[in-house]
Amino acid sequence: METADELLRGPGPAALLTLDGTVVELNEAMAAALGRPSEQCAGRGFSDLWPPGRRAAPRELVSHAAAGKSVAMRVLDFAWPAGAAATSSIELTEARQVRNPSGHGSRVWLHALDVRNDVSGLLIPFCTDARTARLGVLTYSAGDHSLEWLGGAPSVGAIFPESAMPLDRVLASVHPEDRETVRRMLDLPSPRSPWTTVRYRAPDSDWHRLGVRTRRIRLGHDGPSTTLGLVRDDTREGSRRPRRQTALLAERQRAREVADFSAALVAAATEQELQQVVLTRLAATFGASGALLALVDDGGRLRVLSDAGAGTREVDAVDGADLDAPSPLPEAIRTGRPQFVSDRRDYTRRWPRAAELPRLTRLGPDQAFAIAPLGEGGDQPLGGFMVACGSGRRLSLKDRTLMATLADLAGQALGRIRLQQARVRLAVTLQEAMLPALPEHLAGLEVAARYRPSGHGLDIGGDWYDAYVMPDGTVALGIGDVQGHDVDAAAFMGQVSLSMRAIAGQDPDPGTVLTRTNQLLATLDHSRFASCAMLRIDPRDGQVTGTSAGHVPLLYARKDGSHTVHQLPGGPVLGIVAETEYGEGTFVLDRDSALVMVTDGLVEGPGLSLDAGLDRAGELAAAAVHDGLDAERIADRIVEAAGAADHDDDQTVLVIRRA
Repeated sequence: METADELLRGPGPAALLTLDGTVVELNEAMAAALGRPSEQCAGRGFSDLWPPGRRAAPRELVSHAAAGKSVAMRVLDFAWPAGAAATSSIELTEARQVRNPSGHGSRVWLHALDVRNDVSGLLIPFCTDARTARLGVLTYSAGDHSLEWLGGAPSVGAIFPESAMPLDRVLASVHPEDRETVRRMLDLPSPRSPWTTVRYRAPDSDWHRLGVRTRRIRLGHDGPSTTLGLVRDDTREGSRRPRRQTALLAERQRAREVADFSAALVAAATEQELQQVVLTRLAATFGASGALLALVDDGGRLRVLSDAGAGTREVDAVDGADLDAPSPLPEAIRTGRPQFVSDRRDYTRRWPRAAELPRLTRLGPDQAFAIAPLGEGGDQPLGGFMVACGSGRRLSLKDRTLMATLADLAGQALGRIRLQQARVRLAVTLQEAMLPALPEHLAGLEVAARYRPSGHGLDIGGDWYDAYVMPDGTVALGIGDVQGHDVDAAAFMGQVSLSMRAIAGQDPDPGTVLTRTNQLLATLDHSRFASCAMLRIDPRDGQVTGTSAGHVPLLYARKDGSHTVHQLPGGPVLGIVAETEYGEGTFVLDRDSALVMVTDGLVEGPGLSLDAGLDRAGELAAAAVHDGLDAERIADRIVEAAGAADHDDDQTVLVIRRA
């Protein structure tokens, strides 16, 4: 069971609530998102911390998680009250029940999800609400000075000739007296503006009186900031666009939404990302009140996730259900045939065993469902998704066909993701079989290692680590990174690590070990090279002797919460220059301090320099040492933080803590 600290540790907003929605604990990111000090949040209802008029969404999200064991996720607009000085954030937030970390019973765990691969999904609720309110939605990019039409009411969108236009072109159609007003609204000195009238002349049309309001938002807790605009056409009826033009724009807007949905499904790289794409887009695509995604687990039962728009009765009735259950969702998944239920009478007529599921028979009489399986069913069905419609809305034949197509595309994406996961598991198994078991019960020392593959299918080899006790009682530790990720790299990795072990058994000095290993590797007919670092530690007095062959610097984390980046002496990577002599350095590892050895994939990546990555890993390690964590938990913290960043290489860490 995870502790409260572990549940709240992530970089994004997170909170633990009672089942009735009272805040028990929250992290600083959640307090910042709510725009309140932490002490003003604890003990209050989570939805009560939101401005009036915006409390329904967080309340529904929490109630879905509290009502059952299924997972719910929804986009939450952490809009601050008028007058707030900071930029508010839009977060895709997940809610689920967890065991109470500090006692009996359950808690609701709320936490923001990583949406970097589908940021545009965060804006879908704005477009849906704007369409209902007959408003248009656009965004302004200050970087390239352009406006993009996102959606909303087609009658408003028809005013603009293109979906994306440079600011200068838009201003050319704005009345000269209103152009400076538009510039000020887009370059907001405050997070939001009041409704302002702007005169705008559409191509081949008269002047329009537009009501415009803008606000500055952040898309995700660590995402980009943008200016969001709402547009209302206040022009009198006689000047409105022809219906044909509005209908054409509606069709184009619909086609764009479907294309974006399809592209997001294809781009999803993990099952979590696929779930997020489906649950942020599905209901909006079909004008439904809610949606759920059901996946078949290894035991043949349904694991249900919802967008908190579908009623809790629908969710609870099918969560955990067997595929043979008398219900349309399991039947659609089992048979591979879509199911469309027009109302409660239709449901009980076609599934006469519905009495076995009384929660479904209590649904409203006009509740309709559309269900599409993720694939053709058969021996290994994947799952399906469902949209719920109320107030007499029914999907057209065209919508039903589109839903089946999207479900098939989602099934293909899920199959691809799971195949990739199987390949990664195989690669990890092969890699771990080649890595040594760490020595246990070292007097005065704790040693822990973590290895996380890049996730590029069957790419194996690359990183390695080693630790062993020498005959004189000292402990030898090594870490390295072989050029390439294939079978040859794995074989070369084995040659490097085994050579170092064999040579250390004869002469344990790290400089000598690397010098002789390099001489051996240089004589082989091999195009590979490897970086590595080696330490020899005396656990009795903490004396450390170390050397490096072109490897990433060492991190030294101290009990007082400080850290240093320690560059070991040595020489170039192994296997290139045969006559290299590798020098050594010595220092002392203090008690209650730790050394952290890493490979470059853990501290360097797109958008993250090596120096910045080392500094971040050092801060994490120092904080963990200061908190009194052991080597295992220190290693976990560092690897988890690296996993939250956009790293695309193998990640390895070896932690040595002197107790």
